[in-house]
Amino acid sequence: MSQPDPQRDRLRGVLSPVLTPFNTDLSPSADGLVRHCRALVEQGVSLAVFGTNSEAASLTVAEKRGLLDALLAAGIPPERMMPGTGACAMPDAIELTRHAVTAGCAGVLVLPPFYYKGVSDEGLFRAFASLIDGVADERLRVYLYHIPQVSGVPISLKLIERLLKAYPGQVAGAKDSSGEWDNTAAMVREFAAAGFDVFPGSEVFLLPGLRAGAVGCITATANVNAGEIMLVYREWQTPKADALHDRICEIRAIFQALPMISAMKEAAAWQSGDAAWRTVRPPLVELTDDQAAELKRKLTDAKYEMPLAGTLGYSGR
Repeated sequence: MSQPDPQRDRLRGVLSPVLTPFNTDLSPSADGLVRHCRALVEQGVSLAVFGTNSEAASLTVAEKRGLLDALLAAGIPPERMMPGTGACAMPDAIELTRHAVTAGCAGVLVLPPFYYKGVSDEGLFRAFASLIDGVADERLRVYLYHIPQVSGVPISLKLIERLLKAYPGQVAGAKDSSGEWDNTAAMVREFAAAGFDVFPGSEVFLLPGLRAGAVGCITATANVNAGEIMLVYREWQTPKADALHDRICEIRAIFQALPMISAMKEAAAWQSGDAAWRTVRPPLVELTDDQAAELKRKLTDAKYEMPLAGTLGYSGR
C-alpha cells in the first residue's frame, strides 16, 4: 500500500477568513454564513472560517461546531475549508480540531494560546504538540497562525523548525499576518523546501509572495473583493500582474483605514441592501454614520462593486 502524500490535496490560492453574519439577537446566522461561503467558493475563494475577521474569539466552541456542521450539511466542500481552531484552553482546541478533521476539512488554522504573554518557545511547542498528539489523526494538517500584533504571542522561525522536525507533514504551513514582509520571506526561504506552505495574511503581499514561493494568501478583504484578488492569483505570471495588484492594494487601503470587520460588514450591507450585515458582536461596534459615508464615498470614487452582492442577503431575525 502506498504511503499518504502529505503534499497531496493541499489548499492553495486565496482563502478568506469568512465574515460571520449575526442575527439581531446576536446569534450567528447559519443560513447567512452558508450563502456567503457558497458565493465565495463559486468565485474560487477557499474558506478560513473562524478566523480573526470571522469574530471567532467571540464565538463559543459549540457555535463553531454548529456552524461547521451547517456548512457541511449545505454541501460546502470540506476540502475547501481551513477552520480556525486555536483556543487558550487546549481541550477546546483539540475538540474543535478533531471535529474539523473528522469532517474532512483540508486543514486547520491554529493560533497559539494567546492569553499568557511572554511565554517561551518551549511552552508553545508543548501547546502545539499537545494539540497534534491529542487529535492523533494522520489526516490532520496544521497551519500556524502568526499574528503577534493581535495575539501578543509570536511564532518564531526556531519554533517552526522544531515543529517541522517533530511533526513532518502534519505541520503543513502558516498564515503570516505580521505585516512584515521580511518575516514572510524568511518563512518561505527557510521552510518551503520542506513542504511548509506559507500564506501571507493580506493581498498586499500576494504578488510578491507568489514570486518568492508562497502559495497564495489568506485575506480578510476576499470577503468583499473576491473577484479582483482571485484575478491576481490567476494572472500573477502575466505582464498585467503588477497593475492588477496595484488595484487590489488600493481597495484594501480603503477598508484598512477603518475598523476592518465593521467596514467589510458595512460594505456587505450597502451592496446587498440587507442591513442585517452590519451586526457585530460586542465589544465590536458598527461604523458610525460618518465612517459609513466615508467608506461609501471612497469605494464609489474607486469604482468598486462587490461581485457577491446578489448572494449576501439573509435578513437576520
